[in-house]
Amino acid sequence: VGTAVGMALYGLVPVVEIQFADFIWPAYDQIVNELAKYRYRSGGEYPAKIVIRTPVGGGIRGGHYHSQHPEAAFIHVSGLKVVCPSNPHDAKGLLLAAIADPDPVLFFEPKRVYRAAKGEVPAGAYTVPLESASIVRPGRHVTVLAYGAMLYEALDAAAKAAQKGVEAEVIDLRTLWPVDIETIVDSVKRTGRLVVVHEAPRTCGFGAELVSLVAERAFYHLEAPPVRVTGFDTPFPYTLEMEYMPLSHRILPTLLDAARAS
Repeated sequence: VGTAVGMALYGLVPVVEIQFADFIWPAYDQIVNELAKYRYRSGGEYPAKIVIRTPVGGGIRGGHYHSQHPEAAFIHVSGLKVVCPSNPHDAKGLLLAAIADPDPVLFFEPKRVYRAAKGEVPAGAYTVPLESASIVRPGRHVTVLAYGAMLYEALDAAAKAAQKGVEAEVIDLRTLWPVDIETIVDSVKRTGRLVVVHEAPRTCGFGAELVSLVAERAFYHLEAPPVRVTGFDTPFPYTLEMEYMPLSHRILPTLLDAARAS
């Protein structure tokens, strides 16, 4: 990463890969104290365009050193953009958009869907705009925010909730920061309820920021308290990873309770 920063300052656009996001911490100083600040400290003269790709998340029996989802630590840093695609089409389009973007981008790739998510990918160049969320399942009773591998768990829970008369609107955030708050708020104003799903631990996770953003902008539209379904405040476990992760069986009762709460 340090070498890539130097390359970027000379006008190149390096795309760096870190094998697992769990291994990113030795480069945290270069990312946070150097890369994220060059555009600001130089008055825009040196934007330092870099994309850092790295796999994130659990569900592959990787244990606690290969399964973490550290997005919140980078979303907290001014000057960085953070992306987490959920499918092949978005992965290519968002990656090309990240390479073209003037700011440094952390590109988190959910390793659990590397071989699980399949879809058509155009052969030519195209981009998926950063800062644009996607409503992947329309609904009217509760808004569900998810990203990466947990999007599929949210969709599965939404399908099961529909069998019980609850129609959940599922939004794939795609770009975590800057987040598409307009799409989120518009949805919450229609449904009156919010559920946020993410793999990372609950305390100070990205879900807390999303809840705050919605409360600031749509408080009087909420008919029930926003709810988070997340990982637990423990190290990522090896033998109990399916109990740790917020899978469909944990999301479903939350959707049903949220839709019925007032």
